[in-house]
Amino acid sequence: MTLFVGRKREVAEVRRVLTKARLLTLTGVGGMGKTRLALEAAAQSCEEFADGAWVVDLAPVREASAVADAVASALGVPDMGTRPVLEQLAGYLAGRNALIVLDNCEHLVDACTELVKRLLLAAAGLRVLATSRQTLGITGEYVFTVPPLPADEAVELLQDRTSAVRPDFRVTDANLAQVRRLCADLDGLPLAIELAAARLRILTVDQAADRLEDRFALLTGGCRTAPPRQRTLRALVDWSWELCSRAERLLWNRLSIFAGTFALDAAEEVCAGEGIAPHEVLDLLDRLVAQSVVLTCEAEGLPRYRLLETVRRYGRERLAESGEEEALRQRHRDFFLALARRVDKGWYGPGQVENLARLRAEHGNLLAALDGDTDPQARLALAAALAFHWCVGGFLGEGRRQFERALASVPEPTPERARALVSAVWVALCQGDLAMAGRWLDEADVIGEQLGDQALLADVRGFRGVSAHFRGQVEEAMMRYEDALATLTALGDERGAAGWLLALACLQAYVGDPRAVRTGGHLIAAAEATGERWGHAQVLLALGFDAWQRGEWEETGAHASAALESMRGFNDHSAVARMLEVLAWATAAAGDREQAARILGSADTLWRDAGTAITAFDPRMAEFHARCEAEIIDALGAASYTTAFDEGRLHGSPDRAIVLALEPHTNAPAHSGNSPAVPNPNPLTRREREVAELVAQGMSNRQIGSTLGRSSRTIEGHVENILAKLQFGSRAQIASWWTANQPSAP
Repeated sequence: MTLFVGRKREVAEVRRVLTKARLLTLTGVGGMGKTRLALEAAAQSCEEFADGAWVVDLAPVREASAVADAVASALGVPDMGTRPVLEQLAGYLAGRNALIVLDNCEHLVDACTELVKRLLLAAAGLRVLATSRQTLGITGEYVFTVPPLPADEAVELLQDRTSAVRPDFRVTDANLAQVRRLCADLDGLPLAIELAAARLRILTVDQAADRLEDRFALLTGGCRTAPPRQRTLRALVDWSWELCSRAERLLWNRLSIFAGTFALDAAEEVCAGEGIAPHEVLDLLDRLVAQSVVLTCEAEGLPRYRLLETVRRYGRERLAESGEEEALRQRHRDFFLALARRVDKGWYGPGQVENLARLRAEHGNLLAALDGDTDPQARLALAAALAFHWCVGGFLGEGRRQFERALASVPEPTPERARALVSAVWVALCQGDLAMAGRWLDEADVIGEQLGDQALLADVRGFRGVSAHFRGQVEEAMMRYEDALATLTALGDERGAAGWLLALACLQAYVGDPRAVRTGGHLIAAAEATGERWGHAQVLLALGFDAWQRGEWEETGAHASAALESMRGFNDHSAVARMLEVLAWATAAAGDREQAARILGSADTLWRDAGTAITAFDPRMAEFHARCEAEIIDALGAASYTTAFDEGRLHGSPDRAIVLALEPHTNAPAHSGNSPAVPNPNPLTRREREVAELVAQGMSNRQIGSTLGRSSRTIEGHVENILAKLQFGSRAQIASWWTANQPSAP
């Protein structure tokens, strides 16, 4: 009765699999369009089945014993004998080349499994296309998980269904952003979009989007001829709920406490408790995945799980009704506080990139824990424990907002406030806000004296040294670093002492202190022995700066390049920007001024995104930057400098900027000037060609990283570079390009 919208790729894939699979099951959450996709694919495949294709709708069938009867009735098999119906079906289909679409199997999975197994054994020419929220679990079963609609197809569906009830409705440039927002908030779920379209008869798109907070009340009034469970969004999710066991429902409720995606260990820690033993979480989670309540996904190269927002909201309502919500909030907060503290405590050691990747994957949960916490002291503790996430993980602005909010809510001079103040100082210093850093240090100093916390006071003195360093007052900075290091060493605080030893080594190198080589050498050796990378990179940068001041530009370039190599996989915008600056000076000195301009351009983007500037980090760096820029302009001319600089600015993430800097000979854009964009047949570096080949094989970033021995973040940077160089917008285009550009067979 309505137009089939989009899904061309999915239809083609279903048809392709049906050519080799005896049984293909389309799975997915309710309302995802499994039935419509199956019908479309079957309709396009009818001619391939000479003996017929049938649709069997099992939705109205309530008893397992009636499944065979429903199939026989749909196929028109006459019930004339005394044999069981299933035997009659098997006999009827034997020798036939046929397709059966078995629709809505989830509430009769066992009966459907038995029937399909029996029929496939009896009829070698039979294909079965099933739709179910749960797989049938038969050997040889192929499974296709129906995804949400892509953004453009979701918009097209909303346009089509809304124009049926409101003929003057159009998606235009003026309302496209609001329409996209509405479709995204509906998870790209076709049924939810169709229900929303019905509401657009009397609501504007903005009004509908704003009312999604109570989506179950908004999305009602579907087609009267549709099955009852498809007439409202709540009825749809109720149907999934009713198919779950008590323990599965309990886990569903508790999983709704997570924001965005979540990991298995988080689910086991947070959701176990009354009614669910810790060892039962994995099995229950697997069952919810099998029923399409929980979806599997990947974030930062890590395996994760998620609930569609509609499913999560439903579970959250049930959780609130159960009286467990506050207890789950606390367990959620406690888990992520413990995670953040582990990362913070063990920072100067192996696994830094992996730890930051985990925190990035948990960013939504971390913000939820900070936002929903009724214990303001715990909020301060969590914000402070996330210092490396804020400052090294690329979330300076968010960290600043969280500290300002948390500190405003807890004015009492507690140990938690003092620690949060010190961590907030680091954020402010990274942003170049020395004035606010000074005010927070003054308050932390007072609280530290009141509490008699010598470790805290040592950190305060150390950060005063950082502030002095950034102002160019190196003697004061040196004194304060040495003081903080001595105090924390005496207190046995190895973690704290390591940070100030690193700061001291870097400052010694920056000022040309002869002790820098020995201090830095010890730190580099220790880093190489333990696998520590972030501090290692800071020391290399400082040694490069020292070499630059001594006029050793080759040594400068080697140190800066090694520092950048060590920073692969981090998302530390300001640190990478400083390294790029130093490498640009050395590159210009070596005569490659066009590449130096590109590197400066990439650094400029990182400075901008970090919300700071080179002027915040040692006045001499700003001076050397100005000299380098003037020299390049003098050599190339202002226009050529601007062109190369703007090219570099396109490499706007730390990993992409590192690739640009360390692979300088193949990073020029594929075209220039006003000529049409025609991709160079092979503008890629060797590593990018390796990545493109694996993309063409259908590998994910995580799989490619495992194959090449690189992090997923590094591979993501390579893929972004490939897309930019080839001026493509999707991985599919990369695959097509790779195939087209392979040498022809002799």
